[in-house]
Amino acid sequence: MPPADTRDDISLRSFRLGIGLATGAVAAFLLVQLNAWPPHEDETLALFVGHKPLGQLYHTVLDQRGGAPLHFLITHLVTAISPTLTALRLISVVFAVASIPVIGLVLARLADRRTALVATVIGAASWVTLFHGIYGRMYSLFLFASALSFLALLRAMRDNRWLSWGLWGVAILATLASHQYGAFVLAIQAGYVLFTRLRREVSLRPGAWVLLAVVVAALPLWHSNLVLASRFDVGIGGGGSQLGGPLPVLEYLRAALGDFVAGWTELFVVVAAVAVFGLVVLYRRRLPTFVLCLLVFAVPVVGLTLARVGGSVNAPETRHLIFALPFFALMVAAGLVDLVARAGERAPAVLALSVAGLVAAELAWGWASTPTLYAGEPVKRQQAREEAEAWLASTSRPNDVFFGYDPLYLGARERGADIGNIIVPRADPNLALKALTSQREPLGRGVWVLDASDGSRIVSNTSPRLEITDRSPGAAFETRTFGPFLIIRTIKPTVTPFDFLWDTVAVQRMGYWDLDVATAAVNENTAQTALRELETRQEGTALRVTTGGQ
Repeated sequence: MPPADTRDDISLRSFRLGIGLATGAVAAFLLVQLNAWPPHEDETLALFVGHKPLGQLYHTVLDQRGGAPLHFLITHLVTAISPTLTALRLISVVFAVASIPVIGLVLARLADRRTALVATVIGAASWVTLFHGIYGRMYSLFLFASALSFLALLRAMRDNRWLSWGLWGVAILATLASHQYGAFVLAIQAGYVLFTRLRREVSLRPGAWVLLAVVVAALPLWHSNLVLASRFDVGIGGGGSQLGGPLPVLEYLRAALGDFVAGWTELFVVVAAVAVFGLVVLYRRRLPTFVLCLLVFAVPVVGLTLARVGGSVNAPETRHLIFALPFFALMVAAGLVDLVARAGERAPAVLALSVAGLVAAELAWGWASTPTLYAGEPVKRQQAREEAEAWLASTSRPNDVFFGYDPLYLGARERGADIGNIIVPRADPNLALKALTSQREPLGRGVWVLDASDGSRIVSNTSPRLEITDRSPGAAFETRTFGPFLIIRTIKPTVTPFDFLWDTVAVQRMGYWDLDVATAAVNENTAQTALRELETRQEGTALRVTTGGQ
């Protein structure tokens, strides 16, 4: 798919040098800032689940939690060597850095090298790339796998060999195993292949057979996605209500595109206008690329509009569309390159200044969105966190029951404590109940953490702070405060799931109403819902006993 006009394009050497510099800059930033951002709950979850034996890991991810298992599998392999947060984050660093040259190669096949280089630089400086290059979850892996699948697809479509289609099959299967939105990537690519098939007579036989093999091989992943949908009422499957038509989906898309570059309204309007103009440029000069860019955004919009989405806190977020980042950057770059070309001899300088300004805006948006990613965790909070971890490490017992995947538990385990054997998920009543009822009774002491520095916005008057009041739900609990952290623990074992859930309600109600901790509202709802389900089960059991099992 050669460019329409390459007379003013940059040399291959310049392109490679630019991609190399962008890759090196991303690598340097991520390695320097690797531990600047404080540990997160989802990273703790990944490490605790990933450290399980392989059989338990498979059952937990595919049959209980749902979602894509590849990142958990990689985490399992890495934590066998070093079960630390640093090792987990290095996984994200590796895939984020590796994504940059792959994105450059993909875009160079879809446009001229100058446009591809500009787009790659824009994508490399994005907050989405940099944040998820540190965040120890699956999103940089998803970016890498999806970009690699597009690269493999373009190659397979060019030479139409069985080997090339087979490599695409491996890449798209990795994409599906990286995130449930990999299904969107597969649909986008299928639509793109069909479009090219309509334009010219080519045999799709090798690709069709490989696609069939991928669909069959991904059966466990389809099952896992249905499990996830049943948990959160998101995606295909029953439950939940529709997102409310295309308008909320378009609002979500606008927010995601803002995060891709800079979300301030005035600046985003300008960038979006350039991107729309870039789409027009692609339509005039590279129709297949234009169609691919349209599909990249149209497929998720249609899919999310039709999907049943309930009131879950796990509604779509920017990171779920990370696979679309290179294509939005391409649209912006195509418009920018065409616009500055009108400056004549000054065009290279104008382009360089324009790209530098956009990169600066991206970095500023990242700082505004996640300041600790750039400035680091406040010293006071870091010291308090370390003291809390040390106290948990020295006073916890192996049979303690921990509520939520709080990062303090991970820090305590890294200090050598044998903790985290029983963790009750805080945002899913069904999983919480499974975690409790699968344990032998009597259960150990209950442990909860309230964090006043949590920036969640569930109630309007909540604001993060670095101090929390030492308050107890009652005489049955002991408490310790460390800066913004209040650790609450029962003095005696909780004994039964029923008692643990009642204690959880008491702790979270106090945290929400008395201490203004935002996440306590979600946690109390989880415990209340699990309690009602447990009471229903116990009533059903009592009825069967009374009626003799009839």
